[in-house]
Amino acid sequence: MQNNSRKTIFTTISIDKETALLVDKICKRYSLKKSEVVKLAFRYLYKAHINPADAPESVKSELSKINKRQDDIIRFIRHYEEEKLNSMIRTSHAITVRFEKVVIELYNLVSSEISSSRDLQSNVLKKVSEKFNEHADVINNHAKQINSLSQTQQRNTKKLLKLISLYSELATVE
Repeated sequence: MQNNSRKTIFTTISIDKETALLVDKICKRYSLKKSEVVKLAFRYLYKAHINPADAPESVKSELSKINKRQDDIIRFIRHYEEEKLNSMIRTSHAITVRFEKVVIELYNLVSSEISSSRDLQSNVLKKVSEKFNEHADVINNHAKQINSLSQTQQRNTKKLLKLISLYSELATVE
């Protein structure tokens, strides 16, 4: 029988009554057509590489095979963890410890350098301040001397002016 609109060739297969009942139950449970159930079942067998002639021995044996596979996977993971991951963790921890020591040493070195630099800078500023104070004292002394000289010169200038005025008075008296 050929359907031209779908261009699919349908064939028929014969199955016994027990299998037909099983197919009907599956169709009702999953709301599928018989052709869909058969198509999906064959696709599953093909993709899973299952030989339908090799029926499973029992559910227990299949579960034990699955459990054995899981145990093998768990053993592999634990072995990998012991061999690779634990050594990587130990190595990274050792690197972290060394890095931390180096950082602490550098911190202490930088702190001591900053402290000594601060002390040196403080000493330099003290010396500069002392020198400025000395220069200020010298300048203040010079200012006092200039001030006293200026006052002396003013007095002398006043005396000179008085003397000049006396000479001019004497000159007019004659």
